[in-house]
Amino acid sequence: MKEKVAELVNQSIKDFNVFVDDAYTDMVEGKKVFHIVLDSSEIIDLNRITDASRVINKIMDESDLLEDMDELDIYSKEKGE
Repeated sequence: MKEKVAELVNQSIKDFNVFVDDAYTDMVEGKKVFHIVLDSSEIIDLNRITDASRVINKIMDESDLLEDMDELDIYSKEKGE
């Protein structure tokens, strides 16, 4: 799944210096959720994750990967100090 999502979105989000680290589905409170985890060599601030999420949302809406999903969750890995 990660490879499919990365192939779809990595080129479009490279200007934000982020990339897809993982993508998976999960059941959360009875909903089928599609998770996309972003990573970077830098700390990803809220503005960057928001901008990248807007781009990813558009791409994922046009793909068939979300057909059976109730929700899309995009977040970044936490970086240590």
